[in-house]
Amino acid sequence: MTNTAKPAKNSSIDSANSGALLLRDTPGSLVEQIVRAVATRIDDKLLRTGTRMPSIRRFAEQHQVSRFTVVEAYDRLVAQGFLESRRGSGFYVRERAPMAVPHAPASLQAATPQIDVVWLVRNMFRQLPSHRMPGMGLLPGEWLDGEMIAGALRSISRHNQNLLLHYGTPQGFMPLRQQLQRKLAELEIAATPEQLVTTSGVTQALDIVARQFMQPGDTIFVDDPAWFLMFGSFSTMGAKVVGIPRLPDGPDIAKLTELAALHRPKLFVINSVLHNPTSTSLSAAKAFQVLKLAEQYGFMIVEDDVYCDMHPGTAVQPATRIVSLDQLQRVIYLGSFSKTLAANLRVGFIAAAPDIARQLADRKMLASLTTTEITERVVYKILSDGHYRKHVDRLRGKLDAVRERNMRQLERIGVRIQVTAPAGMFVWTDVGCDANALTERAMAAGILLAPGSLFSPNQLPSTAMRFNLAAMSDPGVTRFLEQALGNG
Repeated sequence: MTNTAKPAKNSSIDSANSGALLLRDTPGSLVEQIVRAVATRIDDKLLRTGTRMPSIRRFAEQHQVSRFTVVEAYDRLVAQGFLESRRGSGFYVRERAPMAVPHAPASLQAATPQIDVVWLVRNMFRQLPSHRMPGMGLLPGEWLDGEMIAGALRSISRHNQNLLLHYGTPQGFMPLRQQLQRKLAELEIAATPEQLVTTSGVTQALDIVARQFMQPGDTIFVDDPAWFLMFGSFSTMGAKVVGIPRLPDGPDIAKLTELAALHRPKLFVINSVLHNPTSTSLSAAKAFQVLKLAEQYGFMIVEDDVYCDMHPGTAVQPATRIVSLDQLQRVIYLGSFSKTLAANLRVGFIAAAPDIARQLADRKMLASLTTTEITERVVYKILSDGHYRKHVDRLRGKLDAVRERNMRQLERIGVRIQVTAPAGMFVWTDVGCDANALTERAMAAGILLAPGSLFSPNQLPSTAMRFNLAAMSDPGVTRFLEQALGNG
């Protein structure tokens, strides 16, 4: 009877073949050299599926390396799918399934992409250089201080090596909340640590607050224009999202009064300082009027102050916050360090009345247990060491250095500045054509723009466009806009 067994499934590497499993004199540690050599031989089909690898002891002896080195190399190869471990038998070459390459249906391949919130967010995560992304909502990475963050992380790791092994505190790292108490006091906001809840950025903060106060069918007011991501988030909760026209000094009070009487909203989410997308700030008179309407019609104000530290806060450029008038009675205040330190830290916070803070902490705990304490410790370290104040001073200086120049450049190529603000990273413009179509053309050229239609709850086509003045250093962006707008 013919033996039909597959030898490869039971074969092992002989001494001659095993000699090539360590590529010495190549870059990297011994572990990386072993991993690279074995992976290459598997990819080149020199090691067949099912082949038994040398034992850890035998490999170590043959290649004159420690057993610990072999163990780590084999573990990495298992994790990467090249080997499999069979208990009591050893390590074997694993059968590797080919990576699937997705193909769009033929009916969609030639279709024009839909410009919506998800489209913009998805493309924000594309690997485009930051200077070719004037539509992004972040400062360029080269403006930020990665070494300051890395230094804080190293310091924390040295003093507490078990930091990653445990949950954090549901309400947030207490020393950070104590530090935030001092920071808010400088803004004339009185809040105890018990009134503060840390979050994974303002995005999670808005989600927690909305879920706490809203039922399906309720109405939430937002600025129009405003930060687009919350429109879709609120809608998925069943909320009716209504835009309040935003004027240079704040919301249109007449319209707010009319719509509040009609809809009786649960929440009004507002950017008071350095509004996104216009970089305008709320006047003291408007802040008082908004608070009075909230009391009259029974809605809570959610004050999103994510761009707080980009505002100089001087007498020449005053910054009025509704919360400083209300002191967390009817206002829930949100902040974050994602814009000024690093987007990937995702450290934000909520300040609210004591009973509301407890409810929000419970809701956060039920949704995600805790936020990541290691990032909260990093932010605390930077704040408490005094580095943060100098860091944001430098950021404001860099913005001041490019703001006027880049706005004049936009005007030169035919873009009309709708609102001029003395601080902040954004400028709100009119490009004089369908901004969605312009955005599609830009993406085809490897440039990310942010069309105005995304910043309104109704998402209707618009000629408005938001530009990030910090992300316009590439002459290619200017050349594209010149040609696209017919001014090149």
